[in-house]
Amino acid sequence: MTKKQIALNAVEALKKEYPDAICSLTYTDPLQLLIATRLSAQCTDARVNKVTPALFERFKTVDDFASSTPEEVAQYIKSCGLYKTKSKDIVALAKMLRDDFGGVVPDNIEDLTKLPGIGRKTANLVCGDIFGKPAVVVDTHFIRITHRLGLHDLKDQKKIEFALRDLLPPEESSDFCHRIVLHGRAVCTARSPKCGSCCMSEFCRKKI
Repeated sequence: MTKKQIALNAVEALKKEYPDAICSLTYTDPLQLLIATRLSAQCTDARVNKVTPALFERFKTVDDFASSTPEEVAQYIKSCGLYKTKSKDIVALAKMLRDDFGGVVPDNIEDLTKLPGIGRKTANLVCGDIFGKPAVVVDTHFIRITHRLGLHDLKDQKKIEFALRDLLPPEESSDFCHRIVLHGRAVCTARSPKCGSCCMSEFCRKKI
């Protein structure tokens, strides 16, 4: 079985197992998703979702964040970890959005990754979930599971992203990434994967 065939089988298996593929972060607009994803670095989505309601109640627009200070933003996100760095990035990216992008979140990876603190993972998530573009969100679950499936033998996130772009149907890639996260949390965990109950066990190349 080729890598392409494994990838297509994985898409179909996960689609049946997790028909509702949605981002687990809570947001109502592109700016909120951008900031919530920045907060999720080395922090659980559940924790971010507890923090963002008060944050987004206080800061409703790009201008609100841009005219604030890292110190003020930090007061709302302390429980997310690395809050000092994240608060600086949030204020700085808001200022860049205001000054360079007319207050609008860009719809492409090149411009999104110009924003302070925004890497390809976040940029892909925004492009896929907000703008409906083909996207490959490479997080720890994605790296682990796609490696176990035998789809790559890489460690560099950007190389993994491009390798999987070649294997996944573009129209399925964004939802596939969300399903991978759900599967990584429930079944294909880092330490004790439940291979016996895995929907991909028949074609997984690297059973534990």
